Amino acid sequence: MALNPEQIRSWIGRELGSLALSALSPLNPEMLLRVATWSNGLTRLGLAPFPFVVHDLGLVLAGPSGDTEPSSRPEIIQRLPAPVCSVHAAYVEVIREIAGTEVAAKARSWRLSDELVIVLLARLLADILGSWPDRFRRPPVEALPLSTLVFEGLEAQLAALFGAHDRDLELRLCAHIGSTRLGLLTSVEQLDLDTLRLLGLFHSGQHMAGVIDIMDLLGVLRNPQANDVVNFSLDVIPSMLETKRSSGMQTFSVDGYSGLARRGTLDSLLLSELAHDDLVFEQRYVDNELFYYAHEKQSEELRRLHYVALDGSASMRGEREVFARGLALALIKKLTLRGEDVYLRFFDSLLYDLVRAKGSQFDVPYLLCFRSERGRNYSKVFRSLAVELQRIALRERRRPVLYIITHAECHIPDEVLTLLKRTAYVYGVFILPSTGELELEYVDRLDHFQVIDRETLLDRAARAEKALEICDDAAEISEGRR
Repeated sequence: MALNPEQIRSWIGRELGSLALSALSPLNPEMLLRVATWSNGLTRLGLAPFPFVVHDLGLVLAGPSGDTEPSSRPEIIQRLPAPVCSVHAAYVEVIREIAGTEVAAKARSWRLSDELVIVLLARLLADILGSWPDRFRRPPVEALPLSTLVFEGLEAQLAALFGAHDRDLELRLCAHIGSTRLGLLTSVEQLDLDTLRLLGLFHSGQHMAGVIDIMDLLGVLRNPQANDVVNFSLDVIPSMLETKRSSGMQTFSVDGYSGLARRGTLDSLLLSELAHDDLVFEQRYVDNELFYYAHEKQSEELRRLHYVALDGSASMRGEREVFARGLALALIKKLTLRGEDVYLRFFDSLLYDLVRAKGSQFDVPYLLCFRSERGRNYSKVFRSLAVELQRIALRERRRPVLYIITHAECHIPDEVLTLLKRTAYVYGVFILPSTGELELEYVDRLDHFQVIDRETLLDRAARAEKALEICDDAAEISEGRR
């Protein structure tokens, strides 16, 4: 659907016409729909780059690998004065250098979600636009329409769209990007690919609610302390990605049936289904409402509930925090791959918000960036936790497995521990200080516990091995072997 003359002269013509300066061609309507989504997300964050910049940087980071060879549009650009052509050529060269970086090549291979692309673009463009002298001359920006009909045939209209508006501001931005080439390339090289990979493993960033969630992702990329947790998690998680729950499928002999099912072949159709009128029968067939005799039966097992209580107090700073949070991520990934339900909650002097792992999705930014400065009150915290676990056990009719990841000074009163054990299987993970031993009097009353000493924390291979051992324990508990 071509834009009419009124639309060409409007703000949408002004915005889409800037795509004539794009270093990547031709324009694909499906990709332009993603570009509009990225541009709208950046606008909500307070950034307002022109669509041609969003298009070029977005595609070199998240576009198809074969469509990232930058070039200009000679039929449009060569009509401009020679100094302007040289400015645009310098911009195209910057895009070509970014497309050739290892960071861009890996990012394209991972097929990043739109939300992650918005975060990456915001990370790259914040400094560029912040230092642009003409940023206050940028006209007001509205949300681009999210319809492929708007972008169909746009390539043929670019010359008219480009010439219908003054493009001095866009060309000034091209010149600014060319003059800050080294800064932009440095920002690209500093993007943390390990964090992107971890977020992809947990599908974080997909279908996020809005600006607040995207700001959480930005916080992860800007948080150097989170990088150590990410690196440790990636030492552990990839080795458990083949984990899966057995299907529990039982096959019966050919002379007997297990029962009725909604799926099957026509020769196993329940004969009474043929009594329906033709139209009713066809509709029931389309809606998968017909009954068939079945030789196979899926045995349904009650999923266990795993509750991870993670100490977020100041005593868990440094290497202890890295191990604790990396272990929590590994446990969540291991158990969700097995189809289990996993809850996580931080605590110090109180219990914080409950976070659920939904399938393979989990709010990784929350775990990486959580901070608390409220001291410690273990009696109050675990008494509240015992009441909550009792409520969960009554409501869901299953016994939770409680993992307490904390340090060697976590003192739980005897009566509170009794309440916990009455409701849940309690697994303790205690991280020792730099000197000393575990001297908690209640550890022998736990169902199981692990002690992480200083030497293990400082040895990369040893701490990964210990984390895998704890995850294997969790799998045994899940299967009922412990």
